[in-house]
Amino acid sequence: MMGQCGITSSKTVLVFLNLIFWAAAGILCYVGAYVFITYDDYDHFFEDVYTLIPAVTIIAVGALLFIIGLIGCCATVRESYCGLTTFVVILLLVFMTEVAVVVLGYVYRAKVENEVNISIKKVYDEYNGTNSNAQSRAIDYIQRQLQCCGIHNYSDWQNTHWYEESKNNSVPISCCRTNIGSSCTGSLTHPEDLYQEGCEALVVKKLKEIMMYVIWTALTFAVIQMLGMLCACVVLCRRSRDPAYELLITGGTCA
Repeated sequence: MMGQCGITSSKTVLVFLNLIFWAAAGILCYVGAYVFITYDDYDHFFEDVYTLIPAVTIIAVGALLFIIGLIGCCATVRESYCGLTTFVVILLLVFMTEVAVVVLGYVYRAKVENEVNISIKKVYDEYNGTNSNAQSRAIDYIQRQLQCCGIHNYSDWQNTHWYEESKNNSVPISCCRTNIGSSCTGSLTHPEDLYQEGCEALVVKKLKEIMMYVIWTALTFAVIQMLGMLCACVVLCRRSRDPAYELLITGGTCA
């Protein structure tokens, strides 16, 4: 009877975990899409396209988890040996993939600061203040979004081609603090109207946060998958060791 209790408990947990896998599939795809969308806003400051590998992988894992949940539910309800074996093998492969995502996430997270340091100066030098210029749109976006100005501070604009050509002793309007309103013209004669913090550190911080979302999401669901594999293995081991298992599950009760 105790053996059947363990089987019943494992099956119940396994069905519940498969429902979680379906929810996890949606969450993983959302996190991967979020990384893609955010990367698009910051891609000028981070030229290594391989940074998107963890995001691509996590979306693929999300799609696979939906299929795994379907296989797991059917195999658990029908107690199919072949189905449960397939479920465990696929889950193990996904688990290994998520471990790889975590490792890659940490690798690329460590590279963020160096990548931004290399590229941000070039992006600021290519700023021309027009909406048709991709670098200008990117800089104006991050300065408004992150509430920053310049690379290290607003004075960095004095070393750019745009400042030299404009000759009006001012910085872009995107440097103006939001609480100042339309009265701010970006003039360096009123530095109190400008954001004081530079953008480089904030861009690095934002990109590292994005990578941590990927890492923690992959870690969380890797732990859940370990529990799923454990429960499936309990059912499989009991089934393979006890020839009378079929009679037990149909006629016994959990006492």
